Amino acid sequence: MRSITVAVLFCTGYFLLSPAFAHPRGEWTRLILTQTWPQTFCSVEQCKTNISYWTLHGLWPNSGSMCNSSWHFNASLIEDILPEMEKFWPDLLIPLSSEFWEYEWLKHGTCAAKAESLNSQHKYFSKALELYHKFDLSSVLRNHQIVPSEEYYTFDVVETAISSFYQVKPKIQCVHPQKGGQVQTLGQIELCVDRDFQLIDCEKSFEVIWSNEILPVSVSGHSDLSVCDHSMPVYYPPVLGTSHRW
Repeated sequence: MRSITVAVLFCTGYFLLSPAFAHPRGEWTRLILTQTWPQTFCSVEQCKTNISYWTLHGLWPNSGSMCNSSWHFNASLIEDILPEMEKFWPDLLIPLSSEFWEYEWLKHGTCAAKAESLNSQHKYFSKALELYHKFDLSSVLRNHQIVPSEEYYTFDVVETAISSFYQVKPKIQCVHPQKGGQVQTLGQIELCVDRDFQLIDCEKSFEVIWSNEILPVSVSGHSDLSVCDHSMPVYYPPVLGTSHRW
């Protein structure tokens, strides 16, 4: 899906991507640290993974997109953190590929770089990794007895575990069931920080496309990945599970 999205952006948005036609939207005020549950992602994208921890999806400014198309991604500039990137920020569709990081840098990193603290590829990617480890989502959920399981959780249990630990409101997204379904699947969790990298509340309303990196998807009649329904049970699929309760 991401490859198709990138192709569309480049084929239809050439002028928007050029420096002369950049689309500035002011300075960003917060960053969205987005983590993905690989089992849910691969259920939607038809990939395979045995990763048993939440992985980085991105670090996204809340303002701006594709801010400098001439600032090309260069993996040699982050060579010292590549092993960590491969483990915690993997391309689940194309393992060991740098395509995902290149896309994240072009779309989000070049905008985050408006801040001095993130004004290089190394600063941007290393800060994302630093925040990922600092706000250890996998451990927080596990310590609250929320683990991948064939059993279901209430949404309030999941949200309370995260918000009570971090003392801020996260944005929790699920894959919603097809019409008549009774269970949603936990897919993505966002934590927000200010320009000093301190946690702040995330707004749950849909803002603009760059605050919801996974575009709306529909697979075999299943609906979009979006903010979870508070009234519906949550399925947190296990690594070796074969039953996908959409």
